[in-house]
Amino acid sequence: MFKPIIRPRRMRQSSAIRDMVRETIVSPKDFILPLFVAEGTAIQKPITSMPGHFQLSPDKLLTEVEEAVKLGIPAVILFGIPKSKDAVGTSAYDENGIMNVAIKTIKDKFPDLSVISDECFCEYTDHGHCGIMNGDSVDNDATLEILARQAVTHAKAGVDIVAPSGMMDGMVGSIRHALDETGFTNVPVMSYAVKYASAFYGPFREAAESTPQFGDRKSYQMDPANKREALKEASLDVEEGADILMVKPALAYLDIIQDLRQ
Repeated sequence: MFKPIIRPRRMRQSSAIRDMVRETIVSPKDFILPLFVAEGTAIQKPITSMPGHFQLSPDKLLTEVEEAVKLGIPAVILFGIPKSKDAVGTSAYDENGIMNVAIKTIKDKFPDLSVISDECFCEYTDHGHCGIMNGDSVDNDATLEILARQAVTHAKAGVDIVAPSGMMDGMVGSIRHALDETGFTNVPVMSYAVKYASAFYGPFREAAESTPQFGDRKSYQMDPANKREALKEASLDVEEGADILMVKPALAYLDIIQDLRQ
């Protein structure tokens, strides 16, 4: 009768073998570096909730980008901080606004680096909400129009990917249609498809100067208790033309990431 040979598990392996059989590999090639770009010159303002990170004006930006390139990081995502804000975030779609200046500055120096632009209005509105307000509520459909306009201006500036993060219903479809209509069919949409209302955004709100001046964002960001809604939201974004889906905050919702992956 055949008797299996039972060998003791080899606990020690060479690093080369470990690397060869490792199922999940994380390297700088998988990273996207967030950068917070402030309008003006000679600005390098520390972000107290993110030690070692700064708000940077365009003239200070390239030093940070160069370091990222040397480390092998393939992409950056930009968040703009304008000098002036208004009720509808006009500077967000100004062709000479801070985001477009930053995009052009980076692409001129590092054409092979992928530049992603955040598509939202919380950094640009004086009330800190993610779109046009109607009383105490966000006007979803009115916001879609300016979101599309914002994305097109970034595409004209040379951005590689647009990333809508405001959780407006229909945002991906509106942006995709606007990009296609203006000839930017090859600019992908990376959607914040599942963005839960969360206190984890505190450091980001300081970095982007985007804290709401009244109320909160629970009427348009997702309820953390809702799992099926997350799958629905992501499916709708795919149908509307999203190329990449994001779950935010990621670490607290690994179950949602796994479900979407499956």
